[in-house]
Amino acid sequence: MNLTISGHHLDVTPALREYVLTKLDRVTRHFDQVVDISVLLTVEKLKEKERRQKAEVTLHVKGKEIFVEQASEDLYAAIDQLMDKLDRQVCRHKDRLQDHKHPAVKRLDADLV
Repeated sequence: MNLTISGHHLDVTPALREYVLTKLDRVTRHFDQVVDISVLLTVEKLKEKERRQKAEVTLHVKGKEIFVEQASEDLYAAIDQLMDKLDRQVCRHKDRLQDHKHPAVKRLDADLV
């Protein structure tokens, strides 16, 4: 699994990097077929009142690419909300991959006779 954590208009501190890694453990625990993860942390300096901090994740799994973004006034809050969204999308993708089809009841009765 390739992991890239980068920052736009901010330096990615070791504390931020460790926080993102601990949050990504939850996602990789649910789905282990992750090929590549790219995390982008951004600070947008529009005005002092409208200062937004945004986190984006692009997750590449076999056959699909999942993109999630979240903005908040606090970067740690944005990362928390982002990981919740990403976890839901990864679980939904994993559920779609599983085969939920069951054999028909008529065919089961015919096999028993």
